[in-house]
Amino acid sequence: MGTFDSPATIQENTMKVAARFSASSIAQRGSNRGWLSHIWLLSLLVVGLGSAPAHAQNAVILVGSGSTVPAPLYNRWTQEYKRNPNLQMRYLPVGTSEGIKQISHGAGDFAAGEAQLTEKERKEGSLIELPVVIIGIVPIYNLPDIRQELRLSGEVLAEIYLGDVKTWNAPQIVKLNPGITLPDLPIQVVNRPAGKGSNYVFTDFLSKASSKFRAQIGVTPSPKWPVGAWAERSSDMADKVKNSPGSIGYVEYQYAVKGGISQAAVQNRAGKFVKASTESMTASCEAAEAPGWKGFSASLINTPGADAFPITSFSWIYLRSLSSEPARAAALSDFLNWMYTDGQQYAAQEGYAALPSPLLAALRKKVNDLH
Repeated sequence: MGTFDSPATIQENTMKVAARFSASSIAQRGSNRGWLSHIWLLSLLVVGLGSAPAHAQNAVILVGSGSTVPAPLYNRWTQEYKRNPNLQMRYLPVGTSEGIKQISHGAGDFAAGEAQLTEKERKEGSLIELPVVIIGIVPIYNLPDIRQELRLSGEVLAEIYLGDVKTWNAPQIVKLNPGITLPDLPIQVVNRPAGKGSNYVFTDFLSKASSKFRAQIGVTPSPKWPVGAWAERSSDMADKVKNSPGSIGYVEYQYAVKGGISQAAVQNRAGKFVKASTESMTASCEAAEAPGWKGFSASLINTPGADAFPITSFSWIYLRSLSSEPARAAALSDFLNWMYTDGQQYAAQEGYAALPSPLLAALRKKVNDLH
């Protein structure tokens, strides 16, 4: 595989990611506390790399940054990726938009997130996106006295997030939930700040369900929410809803499951109310991808099928299509091949839906054709 980076080069590469993110975070977030935790994380990584043994002259550490949605999976992969002692991986959860910005500017080896690349991003950054895992963005809520499963539609969710539906016993919600006595309680809306992949997936679904939402907000990782308080990370969203009676939010499926938080069944394209599960998310993927299995940038939102969960998406890895460093390109290729073989088992273990076998085969071929 050639000559690999020295510890000094590895540290320099990671420092470049840290410096770019720190500067942009300070400019964008001002005095917000959120960016401080990210800089602390980046600093911790840089210190760790700086303490690497001096004899590790053949080590390559791949550095990625992006969405918090798949962060638990990338963290697990960091631990499990051991088939080559000279290759390691580190992941920095800084948000989808920030991750795309970093990889576009040449910082790091890959990025990750849930937003489809624009044609401008593909062209100017020489970027491609490849599916990594199937995720579902689920509406979560906190109604302590309601034991039955709540049903919500895309149209009603859009009205809640536009601020038009303000209480839990509003007629629009009551109509979807016959037999449930809903409280006369204000809805506390929780959303995500700019640059988040879960925003992109959620607004894509709401824009398809509501023309009003599409006109006022649109499909974007950085929506201008008219109501609500924001939560910085996916874990913050889960914690805020879990600890705030009357609240509603949206988070990746595995955060809701691991947090024991109530999640609503959502009306799909077939008119059926479906809860997120690995099976219902896989059903959405199969409806969009079969039989060709080549739509690597395809939307999985509101695909047909009675059992399909409608707020489903790929989480993508964003890569530069060209590399001037053969050693790093070879290392990245090795990691990707592992990710699309042995690595998929950890997706299911961490609460995501693994990619179907025909899609994995197509992705392995694509990876081998890249370099």
